[in-house]
Amino acid sequence: MNELFEPVTVGALELPSRLVMAPMTRSRAADAGQVTDLTVEYYTQRAEAGLIITEAVQPSALGQGYVFTPGLHDDGQVAAWRKVTDAVHEKGGRIFAQLMHAGRIGHPYLYADGALPLAPSAIASGEKLFTPDQGMLDHPEPREMTLADIALAVGEFAQAARNAIDAGFDGVELHGANGYLINQFLADGSNQRTDAYGGSVENRIRFAVEVTRAVAEAVGADRVGLRISPGTPANGISETDTAATHEALLRELNPLGLAYLHIMELGDRALTKKMRDAWDGTLLLNPHPTPESFPAKPEHGVEALRDGVADAVVFGELWLANPDLPARIKAGGPYNEADRATFYGGDHQGYTDYAALS
Repeated sequence: MNELFEPVTVGALELPSRLVMAPMTRSRAADAGQVTDLTVEYYTQRAEAGLIITEAVQPSALGQGYVFTPGLHDDGQVAAWRKVTDAVHEKGGRIFAQLMHAGRIGHPYLYADGALPLAPSAIASGEKLFTPDQGMLDHPEPREMTLADIALAVGEFAQAARNAIDAGFDGVELHGANGYLINQFLADGSNQRTDAYGGSVENRIRFAVEVTRAVAEAVGADRVGLRISPGTPANGISETDTAATHEALLRELNPLGLAYLHIMELGDRALTKKMRDAWDGTLLLNPHPTPESFPAKPEHGVEALRDGVADAVVFGELWLANPDLPARIKAGGPYNEADRATFYGGDHQGYTDYAALS
């Protein structure tokens, strides 16, 4: 496992290892979208990661997609996150904020004015929102974004990135994966626009490119990563030209000199290799080389590094359940099993109470 513990340069950072903590929504923020002291403890426990990528953070009120998720669009949220970044840095860690606009995965339940969620086209996801008081609610048909809405969303991403730097983050990751707004623009199943943001591959990648450029201009390209999940069916996503769309996107973004590309691999190593060939910079991989390789294990990470398809590897459940993951990998295990019943919502149980090696 020695390859996992070699240093690697990611943007402006020199990581002491190639073990990255994946972004994982935990739904434990306060009502105002502010993280809490429990969140400080959670991330500080995992500060030995080469890099922490936080749970998804909404860049605007209309960007929210789930209950009890944090934001970075007002002063109180910035101040709350500052406690997290200060604590992680004090432990010697590095931390990026993942910025995610949920798009059509939002719901009027989440918004003070009961507005409809926004999307490239007025096509519902077919999925549901969990609520603590009304049970599961169907996602409604979203409102198709106007050109003014699109420009506003680009600006909100850029401002949230500035807020992240003000909150002490080392950088930001843009969530272009898993069926959220950027991914919705990329996929022809959710984007059926007939203007400059829909139709051709060149048009469908336009929103992702504009957001990434705006954020890179706002905080510096070496502080910006992008996550993609080519071929994902998550949140009702469907697409007919996965490789062509994502290859075009990466070719367009290569000149920016981003800190990294982060790929959520979905059991198709051949597709991952196409993305690796299309990307000129540092590549972080959440390694799932086959459909049977979920959740990712340390040996999957070593294989990806040795095969040259990744410069660093990203683990989710392993970090969730093993705050001392580097020590456990070096010891050859054992590994705590993640308690799926406590993934979302609640208090310290399944969040900050996983045992470290004695």
